[in-house]
Amino acid sequence: MTSATLDRTAAPESADEPPKKGKKKLLVIGLVLVVGAAAGWWFLLRPSGPTEPEPGEVMTLEPIQVNLADGHYLRLGLALQLSADAHEADGSKALDAAIDLFSGADQSALVKAGQRQDLKHELEEKLHEDYHGDVLEVYFTEFVTQ
Repeated sequence: MTSATLDRTAAPESADEPPKKGKKKLLVIGLVLVVGAAAGWWFLLRPSGPTEPEPGEVMTLEPIQVNLADGHYLRLGLALQLSADAHEADGSKALDAAIDLFSGADQSALVKAGQRQDLKHELEEKLHEDYHGDVLEVYFTEFVTQ
């Protein structure tokens, strides 16, 4: 009798195992689907970061003369690339920033292309801040030293 009792107890254990494997299989499939859906949302539907503003009109300013060191001067013409949603921009802030940046500068430093680009980048950053992001880029239309 003991062998029959052992067989009966062994049979229910083997009957319980296939449903556990089936439940595990369903759980794994469900997890894979959830992870796949999350990854799909992350790569396809997530909100993107800040977008670059669209360029609008280019505002050309009248050239100005700026006194440099050692009696030299700089004739500087500027054009500002505004964003498409820029309000009416007044060029006086840009001219003031350019005068502050270039006045008293050494002429030999200004004729170096690398130094000129550094100063231009510095002016762009200042104008981006002063115009609250409405100025995207600065162009030199004139740059003459004497």
